[in-house]
Amino acid sequence: MTRPTRFLMRMAIFLGVVLAVAALLGGPVVRAFAANPALNGLILLATLFGAAYTFRQVWLLTPEVEWIEAFRRPDRGLVAAEPELLAPMATMLRDRQGRMTLSSIAMRSLLDGIGARLDERREIGRYLTGLLIFLGLLGTFWGLLETVNAIGNTIGGLSVPSGGDIAPFFAALQEGLRAPLGGMGISFSSSLFGLAGSLVLGFLELQASQAQNRFYNELEEWLSGHARLPGAGAGGLAEGGDSVPAYVQALLEQTADSLDNLQRLMARGEEARGQAQNHLVTLSERLATLTDQMRAEQNLLVRLAEGHMEIRPVLQRLAQAVEQAEGGLDEASRNHLRNLDVHVARLVEEMALGRREMVDELRGELKLLARTLAALGEERYRDLRPRS
Repeated sequence: MTRPTRFLMRMAIFLGVVLAVAALLGGPVVRAFAANPALNGLILLATLFGAAYTFRQVWLLTPEVEWIEAFRRPDRGLVAAEPELLAPMATMLRDRQGRMTLSSIAMRSLLDGIGARLDERREIGRYLTGLLIFLGLLGTFWGLLETVNAIGNTIGGLSVPSGGDIAPFFAALQEGLRAPLGGMGISFSSSLFGLAGSLVLGFLELQASQAQNRFYNELEEWLSGHARLPGAGAGGLAEGGDSVPAYVQALLEQTADSLDNLQRLMARGEEARGQAQNHLVTLSERLATLTDQMRAEQNLLVRLAEGHMEIRPVLQRLAQAVEQAEGGLDEASRNHLRNLDVHVARLVEEMALGRREMVDELRGELKLLARTLAALGEERYRDLRPRS
């Protein structure tokens, strides 16, 4: 797709030339503008607004071209934001990023809609060009009316002196002609600015039309490469050159669309299956880590149990010694034995609590594995349903 940068450069160069010519003719242009500042200022404002609007219309083609180029790339995940001019086509082709095919009727409908939108954008530029011509003519007739009225007033106010001195007569005539000449200045200056503004907007509108037509033609060529003519393709002609009936063609097109949908569904199913497989691998690694942790904790519990069994005879002998001594131990020894008994009881409780936490954690991991397998089975079932 051709970007509209070339047309923007042409428009910018043309405006630069116009401004350079206006700067060279600065004195006459300023005097012509001063003949009627209000109307001429309105004409200049309309010209500037039309030029800015035309530049904007050409610049708005850039996002549309970028969207088409992004759509045509193999990595369809990098498609740009939704376009404005190509919004109907983007909606229709959003799910057709695989093998894109369009019927001739659908392609013509898309092109007609895009062409109507382009024509709608050009209407304001055409209206502004006509508005400038109208303002120039309005100033012309305004100046002519003032000229005619001033000439009438001048002629009505003239009187030939009875003496022979005609100097006052010519002085009054010269004074009376100033108003008609001012009206002529209004007329010609408004015509000058109106026609110049329409000329500028006409050239800019011409470049904008060329940019939009180039965009439309290239879009039509691209869509024509993906169009499917009625009766064309495999099975498009029967034996003897007879075309396939319309209902058979419609059935074939519907079958092709269904196959495309099935292909996209299978691709999404394969992607989901790959993700589920990755989750299962991660879960297996976590279960292996949990198994190693449980084995280490079990070995620790076995060592603690063995240590407890070794301490138990010692405690029994200490208890017997205490009984035989009949209270011969001092208070420090009794406190030490009491603390030892408390610590052993706490150790037994912590061992039991650790076993319960380990069992709960293992139960949670098994539940997660069961839910993952169930979801994978359901996803696989949904993928296989359309085939039947």
